[in-house]
This record gives sequence, C-alpha cells and structure tokens, in this order.
Amino acid sequence: MIGVMALIYDTTMSPSKHELLAAWLPTRPWFRGDVALLERVAAYRVDDPEGEVGIEGHFVTAGDDTIFHVPLTYRGAALADGDDFLLDTTAHGVLGTRWIIDGTGDPVFRTVIAETIVHGGRETEEWEESASGVRTPREPATRLRGSGAPDHAVPELWAASVSELGGVTVAETGFATLRIPHVLDAAALAGGPIAGLPTDAQQAGVPGADGHYALRASWAGQPVPVTIATLSTVAPE
Repeated sequence: MIGVMALIYDTTMSPSKHELLAAWLPTRPWFRGDVALLERVAAYRVDDPEGEVGIEGHFVTAGDDTIFHVPLTYRGAALADGDDFLLDTTAHGVLGTRWIIDGTGDPVFRTVIAETIVHGGRETEEWEESASGVRTPREPATRLRGSGAPDHAVPELWAASVSELGGVTVAETGFATLRIPHVLDAAALAGGPIAGLPTDAQQAGVPGADGHYALRASWAGQPVPVTIATLSTVAPE
C-alpha cells in the first residue's frame, strides 16, 4: 500500500519551483511555449512509503491553453546515475539542499506511480507545517484515480529504460511499459485520446482489462478526468 500523507512546509526554496521549471522546460523537445508566461495550474502529490523522496506532478501553461505535465521528485542526495534527469539543486528553508529530479527518471516515482495506477489508488493526503511546527490538513488541488484494483499485481519498474517519444516519456522493461504524457492539448482536456498512449488504457472499463491501466487527474477548472499516465503489462511466457 502506498503512503497516505504528504507534508508541505511553510518555507522558501531558492531557486523556486517556478524558476526551476522556467529554466528546464525549454530544454525539452516537447515544450512549446513562452516561459515568461509560465503559470501554475495545479499539482498533485503521491507519497514515498519510505519517506525519503518527495513526489509531485505539476500542471502549467505557457502562453496558451495547452497544459504541460511535469512530474518531479525531491531528494536529499543526488540520484545515482541520474545526471541526465537532474533539473538543479535548490536550498530548502527546512530540509536544506534538495536535488530536483525529472520524476520519469527516478525509480521511486515510477514505483509509486505504478502502484497508484494498478491498485486503483488516489492522491495522497496533504498537511501543511507552519514555521512553529503546527500541522494542519490541506485540501489537495488535484484528484487522482488509478484504474486498477487492490488485488492486482504491480510490475517492477525500478530498472526500466527511459526514453522520450514525441510528447511522451516511456519507461519500459521486458514485461511492463509506463507512459507519461507531457502535453495536454484541448482534445486531451476534453477527455479525448492522447497521441502516444495505448487506446485501450485510455478507455473506461474493466480494471486492468488486457493488461492496460491508466491514471486520471481532475482539478478546479478541469472537471473532466484527463489521462496523465498509462501502464501496460505483458504476461511472461
């Protein structure tokens, strides 16, 4: 079972998340926008059961209605062999230096997202901690729902190979493929299919039918759930 709580500190980060994204997004081949017009739309959080890695997904716009989906992880040390996925380091007012990673390249993100998808999981509970240490619950900005069920087997994606195909990051092993779309256009936001994702995984139906699963998100202003990840499994021969 995945964790159930994310703790958000009332503190500073330098550079900020906005600054990190504004510097990194133009390096991605799928990004088309003006970072001077970068705006946050919503974000989601899922919890690392070990409590070591912060996991978030950001939805931003950059001058038009297209929404860009950017998963990030936050670590207290560099990710081994993870230089290709490093955005930068940042100074966190409570936790100190944090390494900010493209989530698709972080095995903890892949593991937790896969479990959320396959087990029919949801967003994590959020709590804010004030400078004085007082914790209060916070309403999540984004709702998540995996299409699977608790008794379904979660494939191992720790050692997956990761590549970008168009606007989709693909993490695959011999038995499973996780796909993360980064570009959500008007058709996708209306509930339509997203190029690069399996059609079967995007359709509502029997959980895990034919080995296809999806993770869908909704937020204020986006009542129609949009697919933000798919996972396809292949039974070993």
